[in-house]
Amino acid sequence: MLTVESIPAFNDNYIWLIHNQDKRAVVVDPGDARVVLDYLSAHEMTLDAILITHHHADHTGGISELKRHFPNCKVIGPRHDPIPGLTVELDDEDQLDLFGLNFSVLHVPGHTLGHIAFYGDGKLFCGDTLFASGCGRLFEGTPEQMYHSLQRLAQLPEETLVYCTHEYTSSNIAFALVVDPDNEALQTYRDEVNHLRAQSLPTLPSSIGHEKTVNPFLRCHLDAVKQSVMDRTQNRDDIETFTQLRHWKDNF
Repeated sequence: MLTVESIPAFNDNYIWLIHNQDKRAVVVDPGDARVVLDYLSAHEMTLDAILITHHHADHTGGISELKRHFPNCKVIGPRHDPIPGLTVELDDEDQLDLFGLNFSVLHVPGHTLGHIAFYGDGKLFCGDTLFASGCGRLFEGTPEQMYHSLQRLAQLPEETLVYCTHEYTSSNIAFALVVDPDNEALQTYRDEVNHLRAQSLPTLPSSIGHEKTVNPFLRCHLDAVKQSVMDRTQNRDDIETFTQLRHWKDNF
């Protein structure tokens, strides 16, 4: 099993560093090269590859500097997102070997049209698609695309660890509690997250099973969540419920 470390970046990003026992590492969505280089130096690691989920600058900004220090490292990312410097372009259902373990590539459009996620070793690196108690904004895709992307991720084994790239959990829970105020699991989760953040500790990773109990964007099929958007639409379709939730969260 691989080890995953979090490297904080900017105000609320996490760059995920994956490594094995012989000091080789892979990083996911390195928006900032300096914090990665500092970590690698402190732990005497070399960088084998950079994994990119989508093209936004806070996920790609460190690529060129990391390549300058590690010219042989691969830059691996989505074929259909505009990312300069990719050496390996991946599409849906492609396979990727990381330290001898197989990872699957999932195309999950919504946040961006070409967004991908990496799944393997019981871990999901999903960029800005699924967040703890939330989901990404729709900068390029449609609500229907994002809904289906999230449903696809929800089909992964419940014990799958979810490594998203932003510490948005507290604000996502605040919204989720307005949507689903009687959700006891969500109330407990709020208290756990408040305790972690009071100590400046990360709230991630989450898990697929946990998200199914606390994330309103994965619970659009439930009457309690549908009821919360009835002042916005009389259509009780799951996708319409998701659409109204996302619009509501955009202005929350």
